[in-house]
Amino acid sequence: MISAVQTRFYKYAVLALLYLGWCISYIDRAAITFAATHIASEFHLEPSDLGLLLSSFFLGYSLLQLPGGWLADRFGSRPVIVISILMWSLFTGLTGMAWSITSLVVIRFFFGIGEGSFPAASIKGVAEHFDKGERPKMSSVLMSSNYIRSMLAPVIIAPLILHFGWRNVFHYIGIVGIIFAIAYWLCVRPLSERTDGGKRPVNSKTINELMRLPLMWQLVAVWFGLSVVNKGLDSWMPTYLMTVRGLDLKAVGLLLPLPYVMAGISTAIGGWLMMRFFNGRERVMLVVSSALTALFVYFMYVASDVTGVIIFQCLAYFFKSFVLAACFALPTKILDTRLIGSSVGMVNLGGQAAGFISPLVIGILVSAFSNYNYAFAFLVSAAIFSVVVSFFIRTEKSQPI
Repeated sequence: MISAVQTRFYKYAVLALLYLGWCISYIDRAAITFAATHIASEFHLEPSDLGLLLSSFFLGYSLLQLPGGWLADRFGSRPVIVISILMWSLFTGLTGMAWSITSLVVIRFFFGIGEGSFPAASIKGVAEHFDKGERPKMSSVLMSSNYIRSMLAPVIIAPLILHFGWRNVFHYIGIVGIIFAIAYWLCVRPLSERTDGGKRPVNSKTINELMRLPLMWQLVAVWFGLSVVNKGLDSWMPTYLMTVRGLDLKAVGLLLPLPYVMAGISTAIGGWLMMRFFNGRERVMLVVSSALTALFVYFMYVASDVTGVIIFQCLAYFFKSFVLAACFALPTKILDTRLIGSSVGMVNLGGQAAGFISPLVIGILVSAFSNYNYAFAFLVSAAIFSVVVSFFIRTEKSQPI
């Protein structure tokens, strides 16, 4: 059982396992974007069909954000994390058995259901193992896995698809996930007691208190806008680079990791930067980062060559990821341990709702206009929306519930 006094080694070992879990989750999720051209060819799909396929995951994923956070607050992070990994790994394997676009959409929807509990439960795991003063920094370190895993995914998935075929790749990475779930269950000790307010029960009253905090809804809105950019580019950049910029899958696999390196760096230091220079003035960090994201996404659109596209994507991802770090670190700064899972689920709900909307809208725009002009305008507008919302955030008056 986990005691109140934990060794430093054990805390960081749990953090490392959670980090690895995030990497595996994204590799499983992102495989579909690299297999998209193969799937489209096999099933004779239009861009709008691909948009629906890419969005179906995020619909299921978003539905489990709040319930997953509540379950982690109610029962602890460990069982929720393990069940989530097992479920998404099962549906990853089933993706390779799909026989039609309809079956793919249904499988991806349930894949999203399976993975939806993991983000909030993993941040809850950080809160269970680290003191309150450490949580913003440790949470942002964990969230940096979003981009390390995004860096790894093209390097791993693209060669595997070329060598083994897209169906076999989904089988293999599904098996890896099941093995990891078993390892996590065996290595992480179950929680024996709650700290930092955790003895107060999590019920409908406490959740209602959380839902009435204006700051939480502002964070939801800010991260929604930036996630439109995030999910849109994540989902469509491989296809865009191959169909518009003339690259092959191997070249895409080599170039796409670069923006994620920049994003991983900024996310990892984002929590520290927020606490060190913007404590109580987090809106300044959010406004500037969102505005620069909008600017560099526009520069991606007007870039004359692939080099320019990748450079400006690197810069867009660098500043976008400061917003990610702040939106997930702030709840760990102002809320009790008992509400960390629910609060992170609430913020991530905004992000994953955008994950459903953005690929679908881009697919529709590309199909309707036969180019990416309006798709990029859509992404820039979403980042500007986050700038506007960020102006109204006031954190100096926020108090723990």
